[in-house]
Amino acid sequence: MAEDLNDPFKLFRDMWKPLEMTGAASSGVPPMFSVEDLEKKINELKVIEGWLTVNVNMLQMSIKTMEMQKAALQTLQQAAAPADPNKR
Repeated sequence: MAEDLNDPFKLFRDMWKPLEMTGAASSGVPPMFSVEDLEKKINELKVIEGWLTVNVNMLQMSIKTMEMQKAALQTLQQAAAPADPNKR
């Protein structure tokens, strides 16, 4: 049980277990699903899609924040740099 909590990929492995090719299905015949199984799988995939979307948005926000910090730091460094006396 504790191992399940420490495994971030358990959800993904459990999600694909019904699709594993075993027995007669290993001959290339796709496994048969009921409508309820397909609805459940669709809902699980939508939850994962939402989770991934949130993570992509957070990553994009982090990148933009770091780019703004970089630009601000470069501006401060340029302002603090001694002026070149030869330029007029």
